[in-house]
Amino acid sequence: MMNYAVPTKSPSNRAHWAAVAVLAMAVLCPQQALAQMPARFYWKTLSDGNAVPLIVNSISGNTNPFDAGHTVTPGANFDATLAMGGYAHTFTLADRSAMAAVILPMGRISGDVTVAGRTAKESTSGFGDPMLEFDINILGPKAQKNIPDLLRYEPGFSIDLLADLALPIGEYDNSKQLNIGQNRWYGRLGMPMIWQLGSWIPQQRTTLEFLPAVWLFGKNNDFVGQTKETDPMYQLDAHLTRNFAEHLWGAVDASWYSGGRTTINGVSGPRLNNVGVGLTLGYQINDNVSLTVGYKSTVNDKAPDDLRMDGFMVSLVFGWHPMIEGMKRLKKE
Repeated sequence: MMNYAVPTKSPSNRAHWAAVAVLAMAVLCPQQALAQMPARFYWKTLSDGNAVPLIVNSISGNTNPFDAGHTVTPGANFDATLAMGGYAHTFTLADRSAMAAVILPMGRISGDVTVAGRTAKESTSGFGDPMLEFDINILGPKAQKNIPDLLRYEPGFSIDLLADLALPIGEYDNSKQLNIGQNRWYGRLGMPMIWQLGSWIPQQRTTLEFLPAVWLFGKNNDFVGQTKETDPMYQLDAHLTRNFAEHLWGAVDASWYSGGRTTINGVSGPRLNNVGVGLTLGYQINDNVSLTVGYKSTVNDKAPDDLRMDGFMVSLVFGWHPMIEGMKRLKKE
């Protein structure tokens, strides 16, 4: 039994909005930009939904934001502009909701780097390492296969299994420390959790979301003629999200990073133990297009070895579902 009033909009419009909204934060690049899980990214929608994002991040700090291991360079200051495009698709697997996504980062980064005691200005631009993601729900409502399923859906308490893999094919120059591509395999294993707070009325939807995860890194055997290794990095993301209106929502975001010690030719750097916080606002412009803006920053970053990053993000996402688009065409006819 649904616990919200009958919507004033048609089911097709409601379904289309929902299908786009839960994909609107898809591929907001969990491997870059403070490596934080986007709020509402793992909300579920109709199977066979699609989304294509365009995301721009402006980031500064003492680490290369294209490096998911967040190797800290004490005293450095890097400035980066990241543009990201991608594709996400939802489907049903063994009667459970599943999603596959791909993101291709590109952009430019500049800053001061130190080699053999000498500091020099470096800059680079180009395409980064594509990231593949697969997510499947293991606890919670079953997959939404039709419009009635979508209108009846409430997440309650749900848990997913998540796997990310970056392909080391981005642009890389072995004579530079600063690169867009990372010249090594890396990825993430996680368990996204969503806890519905209160009723599922569209204008008042509230969730508490968590993602415990571990990042794993291969070796870069050609890092300016040296070997670069990174220990596993553990991460916990949290979001408290709330709808202010049917098409407007906000979130308070937090992340904790631990581990990820980088060793270059046997010399180890600092171990991460840092916290990041942020705010996100999302707005559904129309049935197919959503706008999201957000700001994220580390907070315990006063010591030279602390991770320091500040980032501002703007995204536009185009989403669609073949069944809903077909219903809209029939209605016009």
